[in-house]
Amino acid sequence: MMIHRPDFLVIGAMKCATTTLHEQLARQAGIFMSRPKEPNFFSDDENYERGVGWYGSLFDRARPEDLRGESSTHYTKLPTYPRTIDRMLRHLPRVKLIYVMRHPIDRLVSQYVHEVTVGQVSGDLCEAIASMPELIDYGRYAMQLHPYFEAFGAGSILPIFFHRLVSQPQAELERIGRFLGLSGPLRWDETLEPQNQGSDRLRPSAVRVALVQAPVLTSLRRRVVPRRISESIKGFWHARVKPPTITPALEARLREVFDADLAQLGDWLGLPRLDCGNFREVTASRSHEWGRSMLASERGNPVLDLQNGMIKMTNEHQ
Repeated sequence: MMIHRPDFLVIGAMKCATTTLHEQLARQAGIFMSRPKEPNFFSDDENYERGVGWYGSLFDRARPEDLRGESSTHYTKLPTYPRTIDRMLRHLPRVKLIYVMRHPIDRLVSQYVHEVTVGQVSGDLCEAIASMPELIDYGRYAMQLHPYFEAFGAGSILPIFFHRLVSQPQAELERIGRFLGLSGPLRWDETLEPQNQGSDRLRPSAVRVALVQAPVLTSLRRRVVPRRISESIKGFWHARVKPPTITPALEARLREVFDADLAQLGDWLGLPRLDCGNFREVTASRSHEWGRSMLASERGNPVLDLQNGMIKMTNEHQ
């Protein structure tokens, strides 16, 4: 029995429009995207234990000529999922990888709002950073990418930036198509609304889950309750989380951490002065590729020493 495997993965980062990109790719001829969007096969132990047969079954409905892909942001969540790359290299040694990056403070804030709405944190942003260091770590893009460079080589990884994707979606989609080796044209679907926005998320509620999952009530609701009333009731459970206030002191501390990481990322891209202050403008201005020295480096050799002590947020920063 043939086990299908993906040709490419969108590996993150979390809260950087990966859901929208996944849905856009799923609408393109010649591409088959997994359902669910995030199998988290290589990262999550319980999913990996289901075996490659389960994972391959997610792509069974693809046509033989289709490129198959999936989008799991857990794949760039070090140190939370430390075995991801070893597993990926074992099963997909020639896979192509797409990594989407957003201003790291914007990304952190978006994740914070997400964690509040799903009930993982309840304090303010400073308290959340102190209790969830991953709010910082998942936005340290150089740190997340470094082991992928060592395992797969820079030529196997396409850097995509959120602000460029938003401002020039068609051009970036075509760029992705070239990276994947697609011969046919790709077309950004302007009718597709942005996906997985915080304003669309519902608060955790056992009562709502019970009402939604009860078959009899679901059937009755669909027959009897007008859609506009149903949406109004649904709005009762919508998460209402205001973006947190970032004090000048906290912003300075965040910039210290992220600027060190962005300096390394900038070196890889041939952007020697990339930092939080110019990130949006620089990444939106044009598409960026890895520098020649990165592409020339042999796969499997360390590209650099990240000097982890330099980019770690210490307790006094929190």
